[in-house]
Amino acid sequence: MSLFTRNRSFRLLFSATAVSNLGDGIAALAFPWLATLITRDPALIAFVGFATRLPWFLFAIPAGVITDRRDRRRLMVQADGVRVLVTLAVIALVSGGGAESSVNQPLLAISALSALAFLLGCAEVVRDNAAQTVLPSIIDKTGLERANGQMWTIEQIMGSFIGPPLAGILIAWALPAPFVVIALGFALAAWLVCQIHVPVRQPAKRRHPLVEIREGWHWMRAHPTILRLAIMLGLMNALAMMAITILVLVSQDILDLSAAGHGVLLTAGAAGGVAGGVFGPRIVAALGPMGSVRLALVLFPIPFALIALSSNAWIVAGALFVEMAAGLIWNITTVSYRQRRIPDALLGRVNSLYRFFGWGMMPIGALAGGWIVSAAEPGLGHDLALRLPYVVASLGSVALGVYGWARLRLSH
Repeated sequence: MSLFTRNRSFRLLFSATAVSNLGDGIAALAFPWLATLITRDPALIAFVGFATRLPWFLFAIPAGVITDRRDRRRLMVQADGVRVLVTLAVIALVSGGGAESSVNQPLLAISALSALAFLLGCAEVVRDNAAQTVLPSIIDKTGLERANGQMWTIEQIMGSFIGPPLAGILIAWALPAPFVVIALGFALAAWLVCQIHVPVRQPAKRRHPLVEIREGWHWMRAHPTILRLAIMLGLMNALAMMAITILVLVSQDILDLSAAGHGVLLTAGAAGGVAGGVFGPRIVAALGPMGSVRLALVLFPIPFALIALSSNAWIVAGALFVEMAAGLIWNITTVSYRQRRIPDALLGRVNSLYRFFGWGMMPIGALAGGWIVSAAEPGLGHDLALRLPYVVASLGSVALGVYGWARLRLSH
């Protein structure tokens, strides 16, 4: 009997993850596309991506303290509720003509959109940290690779395979439509999480937040492999965000794609994520944690180089497929590795520190992508300037691969 059919709590968490990530996937296309309707300035468009990821830098560590102190299931429900309210505010902005009528005031419109994206990101930080700490409490540790593989797979299917093309269709139909679906998805996710049975645990003793954060930091420093993985993830995510932020302009100005076409392009990455989620546990079983991480490190630079050199949508789609497959192999291996090793009482704090390093660099990468294009465009022209972030991302991935092969040591 499969894990999905025999474990009701996992089934509910899996389903909540599915609908929540559908909303995330629609938002991943809808927010930047909305930004391009307001302005064509790469730096301003990148600022929306920066605002979305900035909460991971500002609030990842405090979120870990909250996660260890509070009922993790309730935190997920509350975070989804906040995301519903913020999305309703976006609907009000769009329905009031705030996006299309603000072409003459792009800075004001981008500021409003970025503020809402920031609030949405704050709720995401709390929810995501709580969700990752809930999973080990409802799954036996021997089944973590399989559970994480299934969770990552459904995240990719809903968040990247279905969400972006659906967003393109919804945008073509009515600009507020994608945000209505996002709000409904978050509301349904909250309802599903309410029904999950999480074993009662003794919350961490309340002390000064800095004392609790220091405990998590001391544990991480005592386990240098976890710390190295976190720092490497941060640099990889910065490089990826540098590329992803500019991808919407690459689709429009180099590949000549519509919103629906851009959504279909993103599904190629999703297909790679699904493949990585399905075959990732088997790859880990065959190669072991260290071999799986090294395989991912070898693959990471190749897609960025292909996108930098190509003007063909099919080649870009293939590159996104490989990038996401490699990312899923990395995620399944490293998430399972740390879930096994971090004590439950410290899980929220250490996870949040890991996310601080791993995801806190994403807003910097998003800003860097827009800045590189804006700075290079006068000298290189628009086409070459859009390709430059992918060159930087490829070279940076090569450097990280060399470091990882030399310094990482993962065991079962």
